[in-house]
Amino acid sequence: VQLQASGGGLVQAGGSLRLSCAAYGNIFSINDMGWYRQAPGKERELVATITSGGATNYADSVKGRFTISRANAKNTVYLQMNSLKPEDTAVYHCNQEVVSGTSWNNYDMDYWGKGTQVTVSS
Repeated sequence: VQLQASGGGLVQAGGSLRLSCAAYGNIFSINDMGWYRQAPGKERELVATITSGGATNYADSVKGRFTISRANAKNTVYLQMNSLKPEDTAVYHCNQEVVSGTSWNNYDMDYWGKGTQVTVSS
């Protein structure tokens, strides 16, 4: 299974970006999906997660500005980022807990995307 992320870039403060992350490979189903970010000199931190049932969780720093969603038919998770701030600058990584195999013989693993750079200028 591989995750392919896209949508990062350079944007001015107050602008918007939409990140996408699609999973490809031996996929039976996908449990939790999420986005994490890592700024220079800082540890990776959770941005947002979404369960298979659609329940969401956000870091306090992005609540009200970011929205996570998923398209199960496309094995894709999205992150809509509005009202971006310079402190949102980071490499954003997607994560998906993928179940591979069949309904009677399967296993689940965590997969990470390569990361996409988001830079917000002041």
